[in-house]
Amino acid sequence: MDKRQKNITKASWISIWGNTVLALLKIILGLISGSLAVVADGIDSSTDIAASIITLVTARIISRPPNIRFPYGYEKADTVATKALSFVIFFAGAQLAISTIQRLFDPQTAESPKLLAVYVTIFSIIGKIALSLFLKNIGNRNKSTMLIANARNMQNDVLISLTVLIGLFFTFTLKLPILDSIIALIVSIWIFRIALQIFFQSNTELMDGMKDPVLYCELFNAVKKVKGAQNPHRVRLRKIGNYNMISMDIEVDPNITVNEAHKIAQSIETIIRETLPDVYDIVVHVEPIGNLEENEKYGLREKDVENLQKKV
Repeated sequence: MDKRQKNITKASWISIWGNTVLALLKIILGLISGSLAVVADGIDSSTDIAASIITLVTARIISRPPNIRFPYGYEKADTVATKALSFVIFFAGAQLAISTIQRLFDPQTAESPKLLAVYVTIFSIIGKIALSLFLKNIGNRNKSTMLIANARNMQNDVLISLTVLIGLFFTFTLKLPILDSIIALIVSIWIFRIALQIFFQSNTELMDGMKDPVLYCELFNAVKKVKGAQNPHRVRLRKIGNYNMISMDIEVDPNITVNEAHKIAQSIETIIRETLPDVYDIVVHVEPIGNLEENEKYGLREKDVENLQKKV
């Protein structure tokens, strides 16, 4: 946990300083060169600074141990921070769209941007590629949705900068300054799209859902290997940060002792930890064979997973 926090913290600081340099360069040189599209690109980079600060703060939060108020720990702060990032990105895009539309309807004749705008955009593309690859690598190694989301945002920044570069090329070639504003508007729409993607992707985890039904299949197959365990049902998987929380009911011979039933449950926990990655905790409820309960509407049976796979 300490190593994971340190890696996320280090990556966040590198992202903050890298994006600060790029954002200041694009905003200042964009204003000097007269390119609203480059300024827009700089505003987008400034949202990455806010995103990295959120990641940095969250890295400290998730390192806290479980307590009486949060018995499952603070790992889900990672997901909450991902949701917060989507709002930061969305409102930056909204501000950019408003200022761009105002300029498009400005009756004053716009001037063509200077060649300096091209140079700073090329430099930004190189810098963003390096930062996105770095964050993606650290995010995958530490299974941090925050860093991965931040890396995806920076990958999209590369596409934004490429769009700005293409727009500048046509602005210089066709002598149409309005193209710079149109490109800035396209960039703002793209920012909206990224914000919505990140927002909806974090919903599944916040609602204790599971995107990958394959994990359920591996879970049921693992239980089948334990002698004496029958009819696994009410199986529930949910994410706590980058870990899997597992709950299930099993049926055993009603004539065995409590100690024997406990050993079966322990064997299930052991084989699940050997089969599934990053297990946070496992709760196994033992019932006698043939036990029927009216309120078993929660969780999945094996046939539910098979039906789900057929639909997918």
